[in-house]
Amino acid sequence: MLCALPKVTKAAVFELANEGDSVIGTPIKHTAAHEDTFVSIARTYDVGYRELVLANPEVDPWLPGEGTEVLVPSQFVLPDAPRTGIVLNVPEMRLYYFPPAAEGAGRQVMTFPVSVGRQDWSTPYGRTKVTAKQRNPTWYPPQSIRDEHAADGRPLPRTVPPGPDNPLGNHALRLGIPGYLIHGTNRPAGVGMRVTHGCVRMFPADIAELYGLVGVGTTVRIVNQPFKMGWVADSLYLEVHPPLEEDVETIDRGLTALIEVFVSSTDERLKQVDWGSMEAVYERGLGVPEPLAVEFLEVKPEEPAAPTVEGAAEIVREASEARAGV
Repeated sequence: MLCALPKVTKAAVFELANEGDSVIGTPIKHTAAHEDTFVSIARTYDVGYRELVLANPEVDPWLPGEGTEVLVPSQFVLPDAPRTGIVLNVPEMRLYYFPPAAEGAGRQVMTFPVSVGRQDWSTPYGRTKVTAKQRNPTWYPPQSIRDEHAADGRPLPRTVPPGPDNPLGNHALRLGIPGYLIHGTNRPAGVGMRVTHGCVRMFPADIAELYGLVGVGTTVRIVNQPFKMGWVADSLYLEVHPPLEEDVETIDRGLTALIEVFVSSTDERLKQVDWGSMEAVYERGLGVPEPLAVEFLEVKPEEPAAPTVEGAAEIVREASEARAGV
């Protein structure tokens, strides 16, 4: 079973007690106060703005209303990727970090909400690694970004020093993909949205924590998994996020793409699944794990083989030889 450590307002940390399980966390219900917005609730529970919007389609994100119950997406299916280093699932806008296990200690996973690249500045997929760490980084905006800002009447200097005007925040992890970083931000309200020029943006407290844990050389896998399935014991969960707008193939294939994920996640004992429940979760697209109705094959214990005349004769012969000392 996967158990959450009691951490709220900081990165979610979970014990990986059973490597076969792949669903972590527990759903949380938040009762909104008069002054609450999804931006403030996101900071309180360390989740992304878009995650809250998906999970609460009937709630006004800017004025939930005092007493309104808000579902905090605090349960997750782990991405289908090796459980080492950093795994970033772009359509989910969430990063998972699997720290090396200390000797004699159990495995853990930490997870953080992130911002990713806009449609015209997509975050690239693939395997890379952390190549450098920078505290209080200086930002050297590339010419393409300077041109964009100039066209909007917001010219940028060639160099932006550390400080409150630096969009990289106070910590940065440089990746092996040239020009891309995992970094903090001076605009935390945008975490959990598609607002960057391809880099990965984190809450200041989250990147500070990750920065202290991750070393140069840490593997980083950037994946595209809008549909995730995972098991906890005999329970199968499905988590659906909207595919990115430019992911035309997944959008066009719809349920076919989801069924392929199901096939790869199928337990050998699984007899059938309620396809109606799977389609309903797909249509809702709430971005939270939802259980599917499944039925397992009845596995009967193996019965001992019936004795044969030849077998009985062999047993008698062996017993006679043993008594005779042969």
